Amino acid sequence: MLIKNKFILSVVLYCVFFSFSTAKENYYNEAIKNFEKKELEASKFLFQKNIVFNPKDAKSYLYLAKIFNLEENEKEEEKNLNTTLLLDPANEEAMYMLINIKLKKSNYSKVQDLKEKFVIICVKLCEKTKEINKTLKNIEPKNDT
Repeated sequence: MLIKNKFILSVVLYCVFFSFSTAKENYYNEAIKNFEKKELEASKFLFQKNIVFNPKDAKSYLYLAKIFNLEENEKEEEKNLNTTLLLDPANEEAMYMLINIKLKKSNYSKVQDLKEKFVIICVKLCEKTKEINKTLKNIEPKNDT
């Protein structure tokens, strides 16, 4: 009887765990589909829901940053980029997006710090380093903010 109860409990726990992991993947996949269709509100909701189940999913934070960029909500974009980089310090896309925000804010010392890290981690976006350098050369640094 005890073995039968343990077996039933194990099956129930497995089913619960499997449904949670499947739901988690479905939220992310559905969010990507909505993002690609430019359905930003639905996508944002699903990425946030995915984060509830998987708070260390750097990709969801990156996509939220992209959504906030499209919505021109720089504060939320920067917050999600910082979270992405906290979870995945080698995420070159997040680093590049954050560099652009710091350039807009004329925070040149932060851009220099980020650029040094970017050069080390870049794999796909290395050519962007030239753009950053060109922008820095064309802008007369004022006070850092």
